[in-house]
Amino acid sequence: MKKISLLFAIILVFSTVLIGCASNEKTEENTNQTTTEEPSTEKLKVFTTIFPIEDFTKKIGGDVVEVESVYPAGADAHTFEPTSKTMVEIAEADAFIYSGVGLEGFTEKAEETLKDEDVTFVVAGKGIELLSADGHDKGAHDEEAHDEGAHDEEAHDEEAHDEEAHDEEGHDEEGHAEHGDTDPHIWLDPILSIQLAENIKNALVELNPDEKETFEKNFESLKSDLESLDQQFKEVTESADKKEILVSHAAYGYWETRYGIELISVLGLSPTQEPSQKELQIIVEEAKEHDIKYVIFESNVSSNISDIVQNEIGAESLTLRNLESITEEDKTNKEDYFSLMEKNLETLKKALTN
Repeated sequence: MKKISLLFAIILVFSTVLIGCASNEKTEENTNQTTTEEPSTEKLKVFTTIFPIEDFTKKIGGDVVEVESVYPAGADAHTFEPTSKTMVEIAEADAFIYSGVGLEGFTEKAEETLKDEDVTFVVAGKGIELLSADGHDKGAHDEEAHDEGAHDEEAHDEEAHDEEAHDEEGHDEEGHAEHGDTDPHIWLDPILSIQLAENIKNALVELNPDEKETFEKNFESLKSDLESLDQQFKEVTESADKKEILVSHAAYGYWETRYGIELISVLGLSPTQEPSQKELQIIVEEAKEHDIKYVIFESNVSSNISDIVQNEIGAESLTLRNLESITEEDKTNKEDYFSLMEKNLETLKKALTN
């Protein structure tokens, strides 16, 4: 009986030791996992407006930034207004990046509405020299330089002379009212796009300093691609047979300044700015004078007036992308800024050929 009791005692002690060892081993394993496992880093969530800002932010942010545009496919940036749902999503994001050059009309109100939320508003176009509606430099854009009083007084004067301005200058005056006398389409200039991209990079570094090296490296790669694109534009325009192109929408003034092409535009800086009957006649006469063979339309802008001009001069149609937004087809095809600008180059090359 004693032998049986002793044997039972040994088995019991041995089992206890085994259980203790297993428990210690598991504890040690858990400890090792805790010390060797790297802490997970949450991605920055960023909302943007126009497609180039969305694309540049994705390229610079890489795998550590989640980027989404508030614009649906095919949106008109001049008239877009976000839904309440979109405003809530922006409020929950880390940052909202927009051009800030007079294109996105809703952003000032959105910033005021979300001023108490923890979301950073970033002006990607800050410091960029803008062209006036008539093609001249208006100086560097800086939000802090805005004089609200002067702006209000100017708006009052424009309103007071609205009828006279409409008769004398047509859609140019309307363009001044909508865009503050400036052309917002800076992203169509590859060199100005470098400054856009740098402002985006600086904002991301400020939001997440730990990833500065990643952002800097990605920006340098993007900058190099933009410089290469600029060179391609120079080659196309310098070897062209002519300099004049007839466009439906006056979105390409920066190409005039940078590359020396001459725009004949049917609509103003905003697609809603239609010419008077007198202006329409001048456009047709100028197109005939320069033997224009193509009317260049846009994928997200349609105009009956442009159709009339096309029929009047017997021109074929081509398409340019102003890149304010992209189509569903572009999304499906995973187009980016560079693939779309290369398509613009092909259109430009054809339009500048006799």
